[in-house]
Amino acid sequence: MIRRDWKRQRPHSLVHALRLCKEFAQERHNLSVERIADRMGVSHDCLYKWLATGRLPAIQLPTFELACGCTYASAWLATASGKLVIDLPKGAKTHASDLVEFNTGFAEALQLLNDFHAGTADAQATLQALQRHLEQAAWHHANVAKHATPELDFES
Repeated sequence: MIRRDWKRQRPHSLVHALRLCKEFAQERHNLSVERIADRMGVSHDCLYKWLATGRLPAIQLPTFELACGCTYASAWLATASGKLVIDLPKGAKTHASDLVEFNTGFAEALQLLNDFHAGTADAQATLQALQRHLEQAAWHHANVAKHATPELDFES
């Protein structure tokens, strides 16, 4: 089985975002829906219903994302409102692989944009590639701004 690149995943609906959160928890943390529901303090039947319909109560969203370990649903809600969402950078040094990924994402977005205007690329794929590139550019922008006063890295 091929591992999914979770950084490149972008939900296209709230139901898809909730399912991505569930799949992330299953793949990365080996959590079943029952275990996620237990961590949220709700019944698994209730969680299954919410995942199927996308009608998760807003008050439960932070708890669900904390249990799953990702924020696809919150990110979808923000992007559906026309907002750009980036992870907060810590002001740490960037690795060469980050810059290669940034350049590759830009090249992919530029190629899709060119193909879209030529009439050969899908609008949704082009929008997703441009969104990813804008998010990466904004992250690098904020990272450079924070470089003078980096935050402590407690995760290492």
